[in-house]
Amino acid sequence: MNDLLDDPDQAPQAVAEPLRRAIGERYLTYALSTIMHRALPDARDGLKPVHRRIIYAMRELRLGSTGGFRKSAKISGDVMGNYHPHGDAAIYDAMARLAQDFAVRYPLVDGQGNFGNIDGDNPAASRYTEARMTAVAEAMLEGLAENAVDFRDNYDGTLTEPVVLPASFPNLLANGSSGIAVGMATNIPPHNIPELVDACLHLIKVPDARDDTLLNYVPGPDFPTGGIIVEPRENIAEAYRTGRGAFRLRCRYEVEDLGRGQWQIVVTEIPYQVQKSKLIEKLAEVIQTKKVPILADVRDESADDIRVILEPRSKNVDPEVLMGMLYRSTDLEVRFSLNMNVLIDGVTPKVCSMKEVLRAFLDFRREVLQRRSVHRMEKIDHRLEVLEGLIVAFLNLDRVIDIIRYDEDPKAALMREDWGRDFVRAMDEADYVPPAPGAPDGLTEVQAEAVLNMRLRALRRLEEMALVKERDALMEERAGLEDLLESEDLQWAAISDQLREAKKTFGKDYEGGARRTTFAEAGEVEEVPIEAMIEREPITVVCSQMGWIRAMTGHIDLGRELKFKDGDGPSFMFHAETTDRLLVFASTGRFYTISAANLPGGRGMGEPLRLMVDLPNEAEIIDIFIHKPGGKMLLASSAGDGFVVPEEELLAQTRTGKQVLNVRGDTRARVCKPVSGDHVAVVGENRKVLVFPLDELPEMGRGKGVRLQKYKDGGLSDATTFTLAEGLSWLDPAGRTRTETDLGEWLGKRAGTGRMAPRGFPRDNRFT
Repeated sequence: MNDLLDDPDQAPQAVAEPLRRAIGERYLTYALSTIMHRALPDARDGLKPVHRRIIYAMRELRLGSTGGFRKSAKISGDVMGNYHPHGDAAIYDAMARLAQDFAVRYPLVDGQGNFGNIDGDNPAASRYTEARMTAVAEAMLEGLAENAVDFRDNYDGTLTEPVVLPASFPNLLANGSSGIAVGMATNIPPHNIPELVDACLHLIKVPDARDDTLLNYVPGPDFPTGGIIVEPRENIAEAYRTGRGAFRLRCRYEVEDLGRGQWQIVVTEIPYQVQKSKLIEKLAEVIQTKKVPILADVRDESADDIRVILEPRSKNVDPEVLMGMLYRSTDLEVRFSLNMNVLIDGVTPKVCSMKEVLRAFLDFRREVLQRRSVHRMEKIDHRLEVLEGLIVAFLNLDRVIDIIRYDEDPKAALMREDWGRDFVRAMDEADYVPPAPGAPDGLTEVQAEAVLNMRLRALRRLEEMALVKERDALMEERAGLEDLLESEDLQWAAISDQLREAKKTFGKDYEGGARRTTFAEAGEVEEVPIEAMIEREPITVVCSQMGWIRAMTGHIDLGRELKFKDGDGPSFMFHAETTDRLLVFASTGRFYTISAANLPGGRGMGEPLRLMVDLPNEAEIIDIFIHKPGGKMLLASSAGDGFVVPEEELLAQTRTGKQVLNVRGDTRARVCKPVSGDHVAVVGENRKVLVFPLDELPEMGRGKGVRLQKYKDGGLSDATTFTLAEGLSWLDPAGRTRTETDLGEWLGKRAGTGRMAPRGFPRDNRFT
């Protein structure tokens, strides 16, 4: 170290470069690594590196589909130590998913033990579970020992691993894939192998086939959990043509008759990637919050199969209406997005159509076929060379025995010996190539080694005949391989045969090979009002001064004493029905809508109204009343501004309510009265009363309104509407109703100051 410090030329030198370029280059390196080695699948075998390494490690451990199981910890440990230098937990999670028949359409791992379930429970620890390959995984490896694909060094250069597996079926589409890379993602649904094979065979016959034609063979995804696809065919075709789109997937259910008109819905298949436990929780929440008031109960009676029971609140409910509402509120219907972003040739990320993906697979299969054929020819050539030497030895048996017995170096002697015409007899005349002039017509090193390794029992006459027969068969096979490599048509015919074999192996006779997901029209369910689905029952709505609201069963006496919290008392109390919608008017000028059926029962003190809607703590409740379609309300603020509004404009669709009367500063909403009659009566805090015609007030949906009465100080106290011919009524201090018919003294134009209230007018300045 001291030498490095003494010699500046040997010391490490600092390199200055702009931060932007330094970060950009390093982030780009990371992004490429994520895209190629982690997130995106290869279009050829449909696998990511971790899945490919898991299957290859299981092959190296000889865990065939008919063999024994090994501990998952051993498998994930070998994968981590030999090929995938990442966390063993991540490797085990990836392997466990390959064994889940509810997550993978064609599982590549045969698991023994707890590998998780559709409820979302995690697999047991790797030390408890065991695994081996499935027949599907073995089909992915077919030809790996025949130089079908390239190998590369592993991460530390001590071993080699395949760059890609020679998959015998289009696994990318068969099992699908999902992943998130840097700046891009992929999400491919699983499909049915026989259908994919039929599409491949059509592409082989018609290479320039249209994308829409492939839809005749692959109508859509085939999810491991079944379900029903209700996406229109044209949308599916567009998704497969562009590589982007979505599929609407619904659960499968049946209506079970319980007798006496009673029935229940039994859900037997749930959408793909939906956890059953989360779905049950959501259904229970829907019942609790009464978002779907016609749903009474949900039960999970599942064992190995799916059986979720949905009970309606009434037998008169239409099952399709109930399911239609649940589709909108829960994951009984989901949208599965398609984003076919894959690595073409393992290098280039690209969003591909289905045709491009199948084309990439077929081109890869042709390359695999050619490489396997060349490898087989090399093996045949080597074996033919050996057979020629053995046949020569049989033709000159005595000489060979003599050389072996007496020569000090029998191998060299066999290679020096001139066997002459026997070489011609050992092979066809057409294939014999005489040695160069002066060169001995002896055995090659390979042939001499084979002769020396020959057993004595092989010196039988029958063995010579077997050698000749084997040689002739190999020559015939070699000729066939030469024809295959020279003819593109023969290559595609061979690939077609291989694909048909895969279709036969994993077709309807294979366990789980038949299509599980079906197709149906998405019947549009009519929008049924909530009120029509609720049983009509009488209730009494009670709201306390502190804003606690409840619904008492039946129409009770409004003068009856009720229990309230300490320091609290009654504020609003009126008769209603469960089918009613209640409108809450706050001092902020905002209206809130509540379904009477959603009110808490009357056994306790109720619930705070502020928790049911987003009512601010500083806002006062001005009024609560039943919505009556076609009605109109008079709204007014403390500043004396107001207008008439149709009740339909007061309905709010959300918890946050709907702003109708605009108020600013210290101004507050003060009056909300139903409109009836032809005149308006207004009284201010100064006890001055003004009466003017109702038609002087505008009808608006929202706003500040117009001036009702003018004040020098103070503001509006109350306002009401009435019929002038019948007179204006109020309650006197003694509680008796008093009616004033001679109102000429108070009649005037809107926005006037008015005159002092008549004798006997209430001290609280209220008309009612």
